[in-house]
Amino acid sequence: MNKTQTLYKRAKEIIPGGTQLLSKRPEMFAPNLWPAYYSKAKGCKVWDLDGNEYKDMSYMGIGSCIVGYSDSKINEAVIDAVNRGNMSTLNAPEEVELAELLCQLHPWAGGVRYARSGGESMAVAVRIARAYTQKDIILFCGYHGWHDWYLAANLSDDKALDGHLLPGLSPRGVPRGLSGTAYPFAYNDTEGFLDLVNRYGNKIAAVVMEPIRSEYPSKEFIETISTKCKEYNFLLVVDEITAGWRLNIGGAHMVLGIKPDIAVFGKAISNGFPMGAIIGKKEIMSVAQDTFISSTYWTDRLGFAASIATIEAIKEYNIIEYLNNIGKKVQNGWLELAKKHNLNIDVGGLYPLSHFTLNEPQSEILMTIFIKEMLKRGFLASSGFYASYAQKEEDINEYLNSIDKVFNILKDIITSNSDISSYLDTPIKHNGFKRLTK
Repeated sequence: MNKTQTLYKRAKEIIPGGTQLLSKRPEMFAPNLWPAYYSKAKGCKVWDLDGNEYKDMSYMGIGSCIVGYSDSKINEAVIDAVNRGNMSTLNAPEEVELAELLCQLHPWAGGVRYARSGGESMAVAVRIARAYTQKDIILFCGYHGWHDWYLAANLSDDKALDGHLLPGLSPRGVPRGLSGTAYPFAYNDTEGFLDLVNRYGNKIAAVVMEPIRSEYPSKEFIETISTKCKEYNFLLVVDEITAGWRLNIGGAHMVLGIKPDIAVFGKAISNGFPMGAIIGKKEIMSVAQDTFISSTYWTDRLGFAASIATIEAIKEYNIIEYLNNIGKKVQNGWLELAKKHNLNIDVGGLYPLSHFTLNEPQSEILMTIFIKEMLKRGFLASSGFYASYAQKEEDINEYLNSIDKVFNILKDIITSNSDISSYLDTPIKHNGFKRLTK
């Protein structure tokens, strides 16, 4: 037990679940091996509490740091905001500057509100949609956070959310009275969407969807949603928290031809500093004055300063093109190396949000071994790759060279005809929400 693992063991005794974010639990990667804590991070490098250095070829701050960890120019903007006072009885003028910038990037929008995380930003968007339409039911596809409006879908069917990122999400603690207020449909499932519209029709307040995640939307899917929104007068809310700022400067909906009423941003908008933004048509966003939406730390100056600096960096460094180029290189590398070592994998996702699936017997054990072996070679690596400007060409080459060696190890294990679990000296990685014990 080193410092990192010792601290995490203590955390599980006093912090229910061990961490604040499920996606950062070491158990989701390699239990007892994945470094739970970092001492510092710079570029794409991370140092744990024991001084071990890793290159992050996994999630780069769960998709938030597309410019890179501790980027100098963004840090300068934030430090300047700190020195000038991040909080006051008065408001920071940067919130107006950012609002104008977001509306310039999205000419269809005429109003902006802020929060400080993706999940609460989505809750704000849903509140506004319900206030504007004065209806209750939300149809949604994709993952949209932890709040009651979303988990309410699991009140009537505890597996309703299983296909929307993680299985096993419990609605315990969500009021039973919210049952029947949120219903999921699958991405690109036009018929499933139409079935819900036919059942709930004029009771629907809004359709909430990620514009894109693992695959591009079909023309029929998008056109049908747009047509039904107009026909029944319910709103279209796009969750850009994951996809935003990766296909273009702003929302992916602009590239895909989706015309929303509200769009929500988080993660990459501020390169790792807490921030969320809700933009929408002027007449819709004005309803935020008719319902109570207010919070002290939504006025903190740092998120605004970081967001403005991040947008400037995206433009200056031509980051969008870079993310897509290295993401394509990684996807092609995975496929070529899997073919070389006779491994059966599926590769998918946008280039900047790539992932692969290992289609072999006992794949979860093999993936745990993969993560363990990549850690030994100095990489935070998993089945996902979130591209960042800080991951340079030499980093990608070194990463793929290491995967070449690890895929060869997996091939040898598979062809050895021995018990695969005997190669694992740690518990198997989790694949979904599980209650943690000590």
